[in-house]
Amino acid sequence: MKKIIAAAALALSAVAAAGIAAPAFAALQNGASAPEFSATGMLNGKSFNFKLSEALKKGPVVVYFFPAAYTEGCTVETIKFGENADAFKAAGATLIGVTTMARMADGSMASAEANIPRLAEFSKQHCSDKFPIGAVNTATVSAYDVVLNPQRADWSNRTSFVIAPDGKILLSHTDMKPDSHIEKTLETVKAWKAAHGAHAAH
Repeated sequence: MKKIIAAAALALSAVAAAGIAAPAFAALQNGASAPEFSATGMLNGKSFNFKLSEALKKGPVVVYFFPAAYTEGCTVETIKFGENADAFKAAGATLIGVTTMARMADGSMASAEANIPRLAEFSKQHCSDKFPIGAVNTATVSAYDVVLNPQRADWSNRTSFVIAPDGKILLSHTDMKPDSHIEKTLETVKAWKAAHGAHAAH
């Protein structure tokens, strides 16, 4: 874990070394309506199809976009979300991580949608299948305005959203460093539950 965290500290410099320009942060803001989206993936060895509108019927949804599975910062972020998965569940929230890309075993980068089994490995290894990791398309990345940069329009940046059951965004948080995402999203869903009391979905 310490090695992973240390590697994450070098993630941005590694991105720069790869010729990827720094992202321009302009994600959908608090109060905006969250666009409908679907994601495909696997959880507990079984395929699943996620649809935002269906998940919102159960309560708030925490969706975190991350650049690519099996990259350093994204691995740290997923581990930390996994460690707090029970707390999100207790607050009545559905948690899902989504990406367009995955680093393959040979080190190459590939479409996550075309390599769902790789996402299944990532979920099992780094969050013990406590919540799903899904693949989304570039249209979803564009709709949420989380494109990494013009040179990598098929990649997302690192942005987390908390979406209320009415479809409004309660929190939009962009930070290429992973640690703050867990704290801010969990704080938001706990506040939502406190405000809604017995009406909070579970």
